[in-house]
Amino acid sequence: MTTGHDSSQWERLLKNLGAWYGSFTHLSAEGKQIDDIETITTLKGLDENHTVRQTIRYFDTGNLQNEKVLEYSSLANSVLFFEDGAFSQGSVQLAPFTRFGAEFGFIYGERRLRLVQLLDEVDEVHRLTKLTLIRERLEGSKASPSPKLTVEQLLGIWEGKAVTLFSDGRLPEHSTTRLSITCEGERLTQHLQAGSLDIRSTARIEGDRLHFEDGPSPVEVLLLAGGASATCPRTVSLGKPVLLEAGWLIEANLRQRMIRGFSAKGEWKSLTLVQEHRS
Repeated sequence: MTTGHDSSQWERLLKNLGAWYGSFTHLSAEGKQIDDIETITTLKGLDENHTVRQTIRYFDTGNLQNEKVLEYSSLANSVLFFEDGAFSQGSVQLAPFTRFGAEFGFIYGERRLRLVQLLDEVDEVHRLTKLTLIRERLEGSKASPSPKLTVEQLLGIWEGKAVTLFSDGRLPEHSTTRLSITCEGERLTQHLQAGSLDIRSTARIEGDRLHFEDGPSPVEVLLLAGGASATCPRTVSLGKPVLLEAGWLIEANLRQRMIRGFSAKGEWKSLTLVQEHRS
């Protein structure tokens, strides 16, 4: 991490300090598990918390296999943190011949959930090629991960609040949200209201995948372990706005979603965190 030090952002990073026990689960673009690697990720404050040392230890059947250590004392322009310590880091520009993607990090009490979406250029457009799901709990915690996400767990009316941060440092924007999700047979319908947005869309259900095909940019949602979901356009290219999204069903009636927004020119513009409750 290399650019200017925003004290508020740095203090939000510090909410992630601790030893986080969990695993890195690598998934295909279809959400199928490739492997699952036991990990301990430790974030430790040094020099009165002006520097953070991040150590990632990888294990195989309890035996240490690899270790990575990073130290940083400032934050890159590719990352933003919310007040509770949730964050996203990733691409700031969609460009040809480069990998595109983002990491989304949620934190709730003694649990964290992180999701990495990576898109590679295939036939002159970017397509989702790899996912990494990271489910973690603080050292000493007995907290259990959320169960695998299902369509049934998403049905109902979700009301919440959204805060949007901007990559250019503008003041955050706040709004209320209402998301209604219904299902009939193999079709899922959702109605999203947030600020001036009022969007209705339908998806074809195919196992753990939801195919939204009725908009200008077909989108796929993958329902994953740990209450996680990954939302990504089928293809990404310059010329129209792009949204990458991750979700976490923390409890039966509590969900968070994080959306990283890019302009039609491929520039990273915003990061939104939604916390919603089912009525």
